[in-house]
Amino acid sequence: MALPMELRCWGADWSLPSVHPESLTVLAYAKFSGANITVSPIDWTWRTWRTGSVPELLCGDEAVTEPKHILNVMRKQGCNADFDLSSRQGADTLAYIALLEEKLRPALLHTFWVDAENYANVTRPWFASRSPFPLNFLVPARHAGHALSHILLTRGGAGPLHTVTEVEGKIYSEAKECLNLLSHRLGTADYFFGNTPSSLDAFVFGLVAPLHKAVLPSSGLQSHLRQLVNLTCFCDNVLRVHFSPGSSNGNHAGPPVQEAVDANLLKLTQLVNKESNLIEKMDDNLRSSPQHKPRRPHPKPSLANESSRPDPKLIP
Repeated sequence: MALPMELRCWGADWSLPSVHPESLTVLAYAKFSGANITVSPIDWTWRTWRTGSVPELLCGDEAVTEPKHILNVMRKQGCNADFDLSSRQGADTLAYIALLEEKLRPALLHTFWVDAENYANVTRPWFASRSPFPLNFLVPARHAGHALSHILLTRGGAGPLHTVTEVEGKIYSEAKECLNLLSHRLGTADYFFGNTPSSLDAFVFGLVAPLHKAVLPSSGLQSHLRQLVNLTCFCDNVLRVHFSPGSSNGNHAGPPVQEAVDANLLKLTQLVNKESNLIEKMDDNLRSSPQHKPRRPHPKPSLANESSRPDPKLIP
């Protein structure tokens, strides 16, 4: 009997069940394999500080992080999206996932966390708005620091770094080649191996979908992706078939993603909206009511004025 599983991850936005690539990968695999999981977004909680442990899967007494380990736990629970793959396809899956980690992930990290314009206008505001005070100041900076460290450690090379521009050029050049290879491998098919999705589809979706759906003010990589129509259609198809309300996936149907909304925040928002509407109605009523000049009583003569008036009897 499969144990109950709870997945803690970043929440939804940009028409995605999660904006976090690793969380999105696990959510997609859960849908593909039919895993019965309870999704608990960490938005607006103090768990946002534990950014290194997201996504986190709780299964029985076991707590597992990182997509590759989480997927292994799901397989042990009988949720295996790769069950029908041949040994050749299994080997190709491992090779493509390694390629994604080496070539595409650094460019994705740079796009969202290192690029100054994207970070200031998109990434930082989103993660800050989903973190409680005072973590809203700390969480985005911590993410950005981790992203830059990962890029420098994995793509900086053995020699000294000459210029940031050279490193960026190398990262994005390799990422575009990786996207081209994925596009060629996918072709006109719905998924990478036949008519059913596998773990490779989950990893590709997790990395490519945020780049496809986010509204970025600065991204040559996003512009390149939009030229690869089959990859963008792949992301849209996964969202439509596996994540849209009421979607039916046959044997791969999974539970709908649960969006945990902070009840107090929701009540406060509703209260503010009601008060705002009430104030607007009162303002409209005041504006539409007839305006009259206020009546003021004539001032009464003061005692000093009365005493200074001449007695009419004494006037000749």
